[in-house]
Amino acid sequence: MRHVSLAMTDVAPGDPRMAADIGPLIRVLRPALDEASFERFARESHAQGLVFTVAYDGARPLGVATHRVLATSRGRVFFVDDLVTDPAHRGGGVGARLVDHLGARAHAAGCERIELDSGVTNHGAHRFYHARRMNVAALHFTLDVAGDRAP
Repeated sequence: MRHVSLAMTDVAPGDPRMAADIGPLIRVLRPALDEASFERFARESHAQGLVFTVAYDGARPLGVATHRVLATSRGRVFFVDDLVTDPAHRGGGVGARLVDHLGARAHAAGCERIELDSGVTNHGAHRFYHARRMNVAALHFTLDVAGDRAP
């Protein structure tokens, strides 16, 4: 892949790039989100502090990271909710550049570490995170509480 010059740009709900650029990338990772549910998610999560950072090569969105700073009992954490590169540009350094950018932001925000969750079957992502010196530090457990499955 040719060398690309990436600009890291934060995009907020209401900006047309949210639907045009970020929505399609997030849906690569989260295919259950249709356009309307993505729009609702973007508005609600942004109000909760979620930041949408896009890696642009000129006008082309090549990757996106969603993130927020959390105060936890384990210290100040830079939590990455989503990290996705356009499948046509994987292996070209876009994800690595996003992680580097996020690391600089985490440091500037006074965070102790970056944390993220990755699906247990997403082995390609696991290799990517290990190559970035990230460790498996915890297991993430879930319990569905909607409908009849409530405890």
